[in-house]
Amino acid sequence: MKKKIASITALAGLTTLVIHALNKTHYSISTVKNILSNPNNKHYEWRFGKIRYIKKGYGSPILLLHNLTVGSSNYEFFRIINKLSEHHEVYAIDLLGYGLSDHPNITYTNYLYVQSVLDFIKNVIGRKTSIIASGDSASIAIMAAHNDGIMIDKIGLINPQSLEKMNQIPNKKTRLFKFFIDIPVFGTYFYNLLTSKESFRKIFSKDYYFDQSIIREYLIEAYNESAHIPDYNSKYSFSSYAGRFMNANIIHALKQINHSIFILYGKEKEDINITVDTYIAYNASIEKFSIDNTKQLPHLENPKTVLEQLEILF
Repeated sequence: MKKKIASITALAGLTTLVIHALNKTHYSISTVKNILSNPNNKHYEWRFGKIRYIKKGYGSPILLLHNLTVGSSNYEFFRIINKLSEHHEVYAIDLLGYGLSDHPNITYTNYLYVQSVLDFIKNVIGRKTSIIASGDSASIAIMAAHNDGIMIDKIGLINPQSLEKMNQIPNKKTRLFKFFIDIPVFGTYFYNLLTSKESFRKIFSKDYYFDQSIIREYLIEAYNESAHIPDYNSKYSFSSYAGRFMNANIIHALKQINHSIFILYGKEKEDINITVDTYIAYNASIEKFSIDNTKQLPHLENPKTVLEQLEILF
């Protein structure tokens, strides 16, 4: 009996070591090209960790907030930031837990991000700022404007997440999933399976781009790199996102704020018209503009048209 227990223990230990080695190899391969590196990188020392950001240009300030899906970072805006900076002081940050910002082992929430954005505007930008928020970050922009409207100017939302999905709260199933992903070694291994290059290729083809022929490998590699920097800590923001801890009911805030708000949306994105119309139902002053032949990331897929709209709106 003792021999069996010893054999099982040895096998379990060996399995753990092998999976740990596979995890290390996966991270090394995913980050070897260092795509997210930028000579303009700066860091804001926030109370929960360093926040990486890029600053370009002069003029009225605009803060760019990337989506909250796994692999996101300020790289999402690389095709529009230079043009925007010709007339604006543009800041593109990696939210905590994403890209080259720190990835502390904490539960990431909407409130956490709202506070980080407001502190960044006050301590780094130092004046009233417009926000362009992509996807799930729409809730951060709306709640920031509601919590401190004086610091926020115009708000631009690119394919905002539906209010219905943002209202979903953590339940037993999502909490269990978060717990499993946060487990060392085995949870990390499962996270790596979910965030392989092939997984990103599929999501770009299915959800992010309408025209699959213009999807470039460097985009896949950038998202893959962001999902695995600096090491296994990159999984913690994903587990909070999948666990619904980043969600927030923003309906009250949406009805209360009186900022200038506009929504740019990919015309081919599934159910986006319903989402946009729901936002407008709660705040009739919202303007909407569609970008033809695009889905979730029109600022990557068709940056020229997006910039034309932003030039008018700003």
